[in-house]
Amino acid sequence: MAKVRTRPETGTLYLDFQYRGARCREQTALPDTPANRKTMEGLARKVERSMASGDFDYAQFFPDSPRATSTVYKKPGEAAQEQETPTSANPTFREFANIWYAESVPRWRAWYRDYIRATLDRALFPVFGDKHLEEISRADLLGFRAQLALRNGRGGQMLSAKRNNKLMALVRTILNEGCDRHGLVSPGRGIKPLKQKRSEVSPFTMEEAESVIANVRADYRAYLTLRMYSGLRTGEANGLQWGDIDFEKGTIRIERTVSRKGDGETKTEDSRRTISMVPAIRAALEEHRPHALPGCPWVFHNRQGHPIDEVNFTNRVWYPLLRLLDLKKRPPYQMRHTAATLMLASGENPEWVAATLGHTTTEMLFRVYSRFIPNLTRNDGHAYMGLLRTGSPVKKVASPPPTVAADLDAMTPKQLRATLAQLLNANAKQGGSHDHDQ
Repeated sequence: MAKVRTRPETGTLYLDFQYRGARCREQTALPDTPANRKTMEGLARKVERSMASGDFDYAQFFPDSPRATSTVYKKPGEAAQEQETPTSANPTFREFANIWYAESVPRWRAWYRDYIRATLDRALFPVFGDKHLEEISRADLLGFRAQLALRNGRGGQMLSAKRNNKLMALVRTILNEGCDRHGLVSPGRGIKPLKQKRSEVSPFTMEEAESVIANVRADYRAYLTLRMYSGLRTGEANGLQWGDIDFEKGTIRIERTVSRKGDGETKTEDSRRTISMVPAIRAALEEHRPHALPGCPWVFHNRQGHPIDEVNFTNRVWYPLLRLLDLKKRPPYQMRHTAATLMLASGENPEWVAATLGHTTTEMLFRVYSRFIPNLTRNDGHAYMGLLRTGSPVKKVASPPPTVAADLDAMTPKQLRATLAQLLNANAKQGGSHDHDQ
């Protein structure tokens, strides 16, 4: 029989009863008052009825009690089930993901750390968090991907394949690392990403670019000129300071980015670069310089002296300007694509273009912009077909003696570049007028 008693040293109530041959005393912080004693007596009656019916659950009545987790005080069916289910020696997905996150933080930028943390907490832990690594199967991952495809993304549209692939890549990375450390086979290996749509590239023509610059507000004219003809990223243009511009040398240093994320680092280490000012950019910046706020380091700023906010600029300046000119709606980032296509269409060296845009290689240029160049430069195969029709014989010229490998090894970098330049010039002379497509 359950009884309500009082601790003499504290004056608080506790419940005293027998369960499975053991005396149980469950303490409370309730003082011994008539109202509290009445409440405890009601609890005692419920405990007695539950034990009499055989469905007494210790953890349900006293969840904070140490006895609630002991198999001695659990219901018979629950105790047997726990004995049949062995405890896994491997961590749960949540446990290992938190370890992986802590190990990876030093190599991440601040905004990326926040992004990964939010993605883990909101998207991955609710699905995989409590599962042990060996319990996650390939079917679980494919089912998760299928559920992602049904979610709504921005603007009420279905979640894009790109976003889906990013989430799946994060899950696979964590699983691969965790399974490798604990001697398991990762279910994420072998799952191919979804096919993504090619990024939309819709550059302005030269006439459209000039019209956009000519019709924008005067205080934004230099800003659009820089972005349209230099190819700077949004954050790079917004983070430009007067100290980064050298009018004597005609160069601009890209040292930082500015965005709502507040991260001042460039996208990659190679994105920190020095670019040349074309005459149009130089003239626009010189015209803009007298209007700079005293003591404000930013080249482009709002009335309070803060860097331009990309969202406000897009909604209040950019899109209204495109509507005014009856131009196709496109995000400001298309100004970067415009600069890239104009540079390539003018015949600039792709390596110089890649360096100006902040790319380490020319791979991005050929993958993204190659389909625009034929329409702009007329290098669409007509010259090559004309050559094949004429069948003009090619005059053979004796090849220059090959350079000995040992000689190359002994050269300084400057001598090596000079030698390579001579070889390229010699090859160009041999090719004559037929080397125009190289």
